[in-house]
Amino acid sequence: MRRDTPRPERARRETPRRMVASNKKARHEYEILKTYEAGLVLLGTEVKSLRLGHASLNEAFAQERDGELHLYGLHIAEYGLRGWSAHGPRRIRKLLLHRSEIHRILDKIREPGLTLVPLALYFDNGWAKVELGIAKGRREYDKRQVLAQRDADREIARAMGRALKGRPAG
Repeated sequence: MRRDTPRPERARRETPRRMVASNKKARHEYEILKTYEAGLVLLGTEVKSLRLGHASLNEAFAQERDGELHLYGLHIAEYGLRGWSAHGPRRIRKLLLHRSEIHRILDKIREPGLTLVPLALYFDNGWAKVELGIAKGRREYDKRQVLAQRDADREIARAMGRALKGRPAG
């Protein structure tokens, strides 16, 4: 049977990002200069555990190993629903990036004072992804300055909101 009309393109099912874990401490400790999205090489039980939300990025960091980028210290709890697990919670996991991105990142993190930190772990269209940031460490006074600026911005936004609603300040 021949169709005269072309078939409609199969719509790709767009699902929103589902956050699994985030590293809030990294945004406080470091100034993020540029971010990248990378895939992860995972085992089946790790994916199941991630879907349950059992992950922590608190002590995780990324480094070069044999010309590739690997994620160290990412804790994915063992998947224990079946009584067995095929992975160690803190094993080293390979990051999936294009070769040109890897070279760009490696050139940057070889500069003194810069490092590569994971910022978030999430599912995007069913694929586990990690957001990496090229970061520069902050000094203690910089951290206080950022917090003071954030508080000031928040207070300005509140005052403007009150003014727009016609309410008196404070």
